[in-house]
Amino acid sequence: MTLTAARRRLLLALAAGQTLKAHRDIDGHKQFRLHPAEGGPGEPVDRRVAEALAEAGLIDSNKKFPAATFWLTEAGRQAAAVAALELTDDRR
Repeated sequence: MTLTAARRRLLLALAAGQTLKAHRDIDGHKQFRLHPAEGGPGEPVDRRVAEALAEAGLIDSNKKFPAATFWLTEAGRQAAAVAALELTDDRR
């Protein structure tokens, strides 16, 4: 899987302690939101970005209704660590 800038940002945000949630309404519509570690309403996340990371096995969730909470898998933690190093190298 290619880590696009959006996928990398989401992985790094989760590694930094932010929380990704998929909020569902009664009709089954799903909206992904990234919530800051200190709380708050969060910001929208492109569904395709979150689903790509889940399909690649980099994030997983508790699959709860109406709001599933996502976390980094071991592979996701490793990918986030590599992404952070690459970001650091790019800034030098």
